[in-house]
Amino acid sequence: MTYSEDKALKALGEISDPIKSGDIISAGRLASLELVDGTLQAVLQISPPDADAFFPIRTQAQEALETLDGVNKARVILSAHKQGPQIGGARKRGNPHQPKRPDGVQGDADVKRVIAISSAKGGVGKSTLAANLAVALAKTGMKVGLLDADIHGPSLPMLMGTSGTLARAIPVGARKIIVPVEAHGLKTMSIGYLTPNDDPIVWRGPMVQGAMSRMLWDVDWGELDLLLIDMPPGTGDAQLGLAQDIKPAGAIIISTPQDLALLDARKGVAMFRKVDIPVLGLIENMAVFTCPTCGSAHHIFGTGGAKRDAEAMDVPYLGAAPLHMDIRASGDAGEPVAKNDGEIADIFATLAKTVFDKIEQNEGETT
Repeated sequence: MTYSEDKALKALGEISDPIKSGDIISAGRLASLELVDGTLQAVLQISPPDADAFFPIRTQAQEALETLDGVNKARVILSAHKQGPQIGGARKRGNPHQPKRPDGVQGDADVKRVIAISSAKGGVGKSTLAANLAVALAKTGMKVGLLDADIHGPSLPMLMGTSGTLARAIPVGARKIIVPVEAHGLKTMSIGYLTPNDDPIVWRGPMVQGAMSRMLWDVDWGELDLLLIDMPPGTGDAQLGLAQDIKPAGAIIISTPQDLALLDARKGVAMFRKVDIPVLGLIENMAVFTCPTCGSAHHIFGTGGAKRDAEAMDVPYLGAAPLHMDIRASGDAGEPVAKNDGEIADIFATLAKTVFDKIEQNEGETT
């Protein structure tokens, strides 16, 4: 049997809209519907505040479309793209993100310190380093949380071995609070815990920024000595908004020794300084590779660049982590290497101590 668009529209027309009266078709949600090589993709237009209400609708729509003849797989995308107001023929430019703290209980009320882990550039191992750093800090006895703020490419569920886990919400007063997922001595949260599958999240800036802030405010973090935020790559609206709305106590920059990565690291330092967030230091990742066969050291991404640039930017150099097979393998397995004993775990333990000492030093300087 062949695919019929009329039947697809009919299937979607049987799904009730959670915000407006009637179904999602009559409510004008369907922005596009296209079948390509057996995959039927539907785009639903929603408003950023309605995202939570539409996650189950997306799942329901995908399941309905996948029952149709000629459809091998269905993909339903939630989109919040909307043209801004026009004044005199030109778009009015203003604050691209305006998330507002909800009324009632605040999930981060008992979090003592929030620290941003940033790279400004993707591909430098920031998330892997953030996960191991968080685990190493927790091993000292501190209460530590880790928030994966990358909406488009969440990696924390894989690094923590919690892929497929869906977070639950509990009522607290007049609102619901999300319970963080606990793993390896940490309280963790990621958009990966709020979506039922691996489909991409295609959101514009305002919706992304709102989601990042709400994962701080709407999550029951409880008492934490330290909450690390694994920042998304870049220095755009999402990063600036997160820095301004959450106002971390400090930021740590992650970079490889490569000149290209250090170029973006410098941009990250400049970004945090513009919003008056102290840069606590720079950690050099993938600094050296030691051949497991012959034992010789290889500086694949160069040598000395990170320390040199840290000094040039007047940023403390906090230390280095190697390019090592155990770090990669443990991340893929969802078992951070920092939780174990051994040479690599000791490196992260030393980094954790240096980072926390710098945090305390900065607090002493600002009090």
